[in-house]
Amino acid sequence: MPVLLVYLHVKPESVDAFLAATRDNARHSNQEPGIVRFEVLRQEDDPTRFVFVEVYRTEEAHARHRETAHYLAWRDAVGGMLAEPRTHASYTEMFSGE
Repeated sequence: MPVLLVYLHVKPESVDAFLAATRDNARHSNQEPGIVRFEVLRQEDDPTRFVFVEVYRTEEAHARHRETAHYLAWRDAVGGMLAEPRTHASYTEMFSGE
């Protein structure tokens, strides 16, 4: 399964608005049939830094996610809230520790 870690640094004055937009995006994302898991993590020692853990069933599911209304609304809403461009790293899940 494809796994994407997305790293975001939010402007301090935008954290509350970012969380509101992100909560809505995450809720809808977790309802997509192609998404296994969509988690939002906040860094403990810097509350302006976040990581999204996105686990997809297929590469195509990731492409479909980026075309959804909730993702596009989130992308447009948070663009000006970021202190720097978001970055990501792609992984392939090998096993889950079962």
